[in-house]
Amino acid sequence: MKDLFGKAMLDYQTNNEPEDLITETSISEADEMSVAYLFRSYAEMPKIEQKALQLAKGRILDVGCGAGSHSLSLQNERQLDVTSIDISENAIKTCKLRGLKNAKAQDLMTFENDKFDTIIVLMNGPGICGKLKNLSKFLLKLKSLLNKGGQILMDSSDIIYMFDDDEDGGRWIPTENEYYGETIFNITYKGEKEDPLDWLFLDYNTLQNAAFANGLQCEILLEGEHYDYLARLSI
Repeated sequence: MKDLFGKAMLDYQTNNEPEDLITETSISEADEMSVAYLFRSYAEMPKIEQKALQLAKGRILDVGCGAGSHSLSLQNERQLDVTSIDISENAIKTCKLRGLKNAKAQDLMTFENDKFDTIIVLMNGPGICGKLKNLSKFLLKLKSLLNKGGQILMDSSDIIYMFDDDEDGGRWIPTENEYYGETIFNITYKGEKEDPLDWLFLDYNTLQNAAFANGLQCEILLEGEHYDYLARLSI
């Protein structure tokens, strides 16, 4: 990976002539995304993210922390103990420049020897699974990092609405994917293209079934305005 997402964050943080990111998926057209969105304050966050931060308690792990906006809100406004991880070295440099005390470049799947009361996986957290077949391993890893009585807070979206209706009143879904929420994500920044990235969107029933199969309770806490939702998983 060229870490263009991280480069854009670092450019924005250091005033190094940041530009908009161009994002495109296998089911959507190219779109411009302002890097400033990743630096939003609590007041600027969607209600689903605000709700997750309100419910976070105890020792917290922020998985895929990006520019660190969620972690900073928890650390600075609520004085909570937050560990923030992301596979992007540039994202973590950005987090540290913004004042995050405990941020590290780390792949969740190799993170161990620690336990948390709350794990947040926001901005379509399950996306990092890439494919549905990786979901069980992902959930088991999160479960292994939970303290007794702990919680996992994650959001995602049911993207069935993006597919065309067929003649029978159902949806026409291409058959090359195991699951319709599997997409390919492309990013361009300052004229440079990132390697294509598998990205997963999960409908709630699929998440709930996977949670139950891996010994986790699952409940929906809040539904957004556009097929998105916040869920809590617990042992």
